[in-house]
Amino acid sequence: MRLSHIDPAWDLIVIGGGITGAGVFREAARSGLKVLLLEGRDFSWGTSSRSAKLVHGGLRYLKEGRIRLTLESVRARQRLLAEAPGLVEPLEFLMPVYEGYGPGRWALKAGLSVYDLMAHKRQHKYYRAEEFLQLVPCIRSENLSGGFRFFDAQVDDCRLVLRLINETPANRGTALNYTEVKEIRRFSGGRVDGVTARDAETGTTRELSAHAVINATGAWAERLHPSPEPHRHLRPLRGSHLIFPQAVLPVDRAVSFIHPSDKRPIYAFPWEGAVLFGTTDVDHREDLNEEPAITREEADYLMDSLHFFFPDPRVSLEHCISTFSGIRSVLSEGKLPPSQESREHVVWAADGLVTVTGGKLTTFRKLAWDTLEAVRPFVGGVAVSGKRDRVFSPWPDSPPGSHVDGQEWRRLCGRYGEQAAELVRQSDPGLLTPIPGTRTLWAELPFVAEREQVRHLADLLLRRVRIGLLTPLGGEALLDEIQRLCEPTLSWDTKRWGEERQMYLEMWGKAYSVPGGFPHRREGM
Repeated sequence: MRLSHIDPAWDLIVIGGGITGAGVFREAARSGLKVLLLEGRDFSWGTSSRSAKLVHGGLRYLKEGRIRLTLESVRARQRLLAEAPGLVEPLEFLMPVYEGYGPGRWALKAGLSVYDLMAHKRQHKYYRAEEFLQLVPCIRSENLSGGFRFFDAQVDDCRLVLRLINETPANRGTALNYTEVKEIRRFSGGRVDGVTARDAETGTTRELSAHAVINATGAWAERLHPSPEPHRHLRPLRGSHLIFPQAVLPVDRAVSFIHPSDKRPIYAFPWEGAVLFGTTDVDHREDLNEEPAITREEADYLMDSLHFFFPDPRVSLEHCISTFSGIRSVLSEGKLPPSQESREHVVWAADGLVTVTGGKLTTFRKLAWDTLEAVRPFVGGVAVSGKRDRVFSPWPDSPPGSHVDGQEWRRLCGRYGEQAAELVRQSDPGLLTPIPGTRTLWAELPFVAEREQVRHLADLLLRRVRIGLLTPLGGEALLDEIQRLCEPTLSWDTKRWGEERQMYLEMWGKAYSVPGGFPHRREGM
């Protein structure tokens, strides 16, 4: 589907194809509105492909006294765990307690007890030092007095966005990527009338009408709708992560601790067969339209904490497979350190333009419902419905055929929903095997290339699947095989494939590699 082929009239147009826009899109269609989603880059190109991959209640928000935000997040986490298995999965966390350093045992126990109470399930447990070291032998043992176990959840953030988009009925909603909104159109009295949109690749421009427009562009939101609060504006904050092979950083569950220099929470946890380590929290002063990238200072900051808590001297930045950085949008007066800024969302409404920004990935449905309540007066008072409905449809318990096991079937259903069965049925059994170093099946590549509006190689390797983050040099050694598999569906000629490879590898080197150079290839990794 392209801009030139869609209807010109809509009840609602949503600008922004990240988690917030996708959530509004899905809930608007569920409420009976005819809705169009427009994304200027690729779906989840911004923050929603570069998050911490956690669906969590926000234990630190509890410490800061933000009880309501924590409660909303815990409830949302529990629903997603129940309704999106295979995509949102439980994650066991370990939190060490050190004598004379960081929060003490009884303060942590009190916080975790409240956390469990909110989830209506007792999940935390305390271990003595020797027991804790059996759970995570590589952690610093000096002055260790013990530690806690508790649970949150993790997710593939891109696949969460794509399932929201893909499972919205086609007769109620249409979503287009690489379609820029050039202008918000208005009647003479100032009321919103629609948008002027442009296909970023063909140059096709069209005027589209709508009763209301939702601005869900995150850190870019004030470009379309300046803050109505003169002293509070969007403050872009960058969070960066390092990804290591699990053989180098052998943790099989999440470990959360306090950075030795500024007492910020840092974590390491297994994700898609590798280990994710982060995060930073600094002001992002670069151009928002450029791919954000980790700085050497951020990398050193993370490595300082890694070496403090995982003192094996053999672990170095050279072992890093890749890096990624995301931009958080918070509404701020600019007076607080980045880590102390509120993550609560805000909604502004004026003359048919409703802006939603801030918030957390975990609570995307709450953001969507609040946004649709604000848009009701502009779309004929349509009530928000489906709050009690499942976020996603359930899927069959067993796969078609015998080529994938139960665990792999759960993963595929989590990522692709009802389309998982078709993926398995139509794929050569030889392709239902993992790409080395990842949990991604070869069969996923041509399947998503055909069905999910892939316009560039980066869309395929960094967002539809994540092998650009999980394999050395962004998967450079796999590109010939990827081209062979995807040529029939992408229909790029030899010249286009060459251009896509060059653009992808150059971009990966600037935004996803280790600062100062590419990660090294290492035998056996």
